[in-house]
This record gives sequence, structure tokens and C-alpha cells, in this order.
Amino acid sequence: MSARRARFADGRWQFQHGPIDCIVHAEGDASAVDAAVERAWQRFTGVLAELMAELPLLRQDLSLPLPLAGEGGGESLAMAPRGPIARRMLAAAGAQADNGRFITAMAAVAGSVAEDLIAHFDVPGIRRAYVNNGGDIAVHLAAGESFGIGLVADPARGLAGLPLDGRFVVDAASPVRGIATSGWRGRSLSLGIADAATVLAATASMADAAATTVANAVDLDDPRIVRRAANQVRDGSDLGERLVTVGVPPLSMAQADAALARGRASAEREIAAGRIVAALLCLQGRFVACGAHLLLPSAAAETALA
Repeated sequence: MSARRARFADGRWQFQHGPIDCIVHAEGDASAVDAAVERAWQRFTGVLAELMAELPLLRQDLSLPLPLAGEGGGESLAMAPRGPIARRMLAAAGAQADNGRFITAMAAVAGSVAEDLIAHFDVPGIRRAYVNNGGDIAVHLAAGESFGIGLVADPARGLAGLPLDGRFVVDAASPVRGIATSGWRGRSLSLGIADAATVLAATASMADAAATTVANAVDLDDPRIVRRAANQVRDGSDLGERLVTVGVPPLSMAQADAALARGRASAEREIAAGRIVAALLCLQGRFVACGAHLLLPSAAAETALA
């Protein structure tokens, strides 16, 4: 299947190729926008093949030393990735592999693709732009520009006409240029039970990788939580036989708060390490905001932890 693109009536573009599905939008001088969209599209058409060529390396557990080329008697791995997206993925996910924590570069794939494409919009004449790759977002902002971002914790509710679970503004003066969300709902596979863990960072690749580990940290020991081997939930998952969450029962307030406290500790470590700017964690109507930029609507604020 070849890459496809379509333009919506409101001027947004959809770039789709296999599992990669991006919504692209830019504002500014019409000729500059058109040229940037075309550059991004030409780049996009080769992304899937580029990633597939390096998939064995990108699926490696980064908490372990990577094998040298030719070691192990099986398919050899290069010592370093060749493509710019793969390099970005490994750098972002590798930063999360401290203390023997399992993670693969695939944890940063969506954000890294968005980050690669948004670079084509960093040109004179474009005021602001975004690339939304399945909810992992890279933004470009010229001086004085901003984006308002809304959060919905449970994608099963749909997006149109519903109250937001959170909102924030990213402006050009902010260090934030990447937003990513992970959790057991939606298309993510997660080791934890967060409905959603949204992370703001300097880049979309860093946000994507950190959202994975922060969402994994929102967890609880409860036999009612349903977990299955990742490769049974999704063929070919880089998580292999590790157990991922497929069902969470109603939790008591104390249980939800205990799980969120674990996630908060993880997010605060990421902030202290300079890898993220802020995070918003959501679990069954309970919310935790860490760092700057995040504003909760009144309904959520009433249940947010102090």
C-alpha cells in the first residue's frame, strides 16, 4: 500500500501510510504553507520504509547493551541507527531506560515521526503549525503565536461536544514543542492503569517516550485488573510477553489516588531530570497535574490531588 494524502474542507491534511496516520495543519502565507506541506508530504512518503528497514534495532530492549553487528548468530544489528527518525527514537527512549527499566525505541515512534515532519514548517511565512500523529503532537510557533490544547482522558467517549478533562496553552515563549499521551485506553498498550498520561516536553519524541514510562508507573496491585501478554493483544508487539492492561474495574478513591501518586513520582523525576516540562495524569475521574502550563477545568479541579 502506498502513502495517501487528503485535504479536509478546513484546510487540514491527512497523511496516511500503513499504521502511520498524521493530521497536518499550518497557518501563514499561503505560498509558504503550500510549499511546506509539499515538503512534509515528500518526506512522509519514505518514512515507513525507512523505519521498517531498522525495525530489529528499534525493537530492542534499551535497558540492555545493544549487540554489535554480527553478534548472536541471528539477524545482525548495526551499532547505530541510520535514519534521522530512528536516531531520534533511540535517543528519546534511551533516556528512559535508566535503572534497568524496560523500554524500546518504539515507545517514541509516533512523536519522532511528528517531530521530523514539523521541521519542514520552521520557515519564514508560517505563523504556526502542528503535526498530530495519533495524538502525539509536534508544534511549530513563530514569535507571538500560541496553540490551545484540550485533553480528553477517555477516547471511548468521543471528542465532539464533550467537556474537556484538561486544557492548557502552549505559546512561542514556552519551551514546549511536543505533547504526547499514553495509557491503557485508546491505541496504546500500557503496563499501567492510567486512563491517560499526557506529557509536555521540548520535543515530541521526548514527550512520547516519557508519556510511556509515566503511564506505566500509574499502577496498582489489584487482582481484578485484567492483564494479558502484549503479543496476544497485538501481533508483533515489541513488548513481547510482558503483561499489558486490558481492563480496569471501578476503583475506590483511595486506590485511584495511590496509583496516581506512583505516576506523580515518575513525572516529577522526569521534570527534575529536565526531560519533560509538565504532565497531567487521569484515572477514573481523578487528576494529578505536575509542573507548569496545565490548567484543569472546574469539574476536574474539584477532584485533583493537592
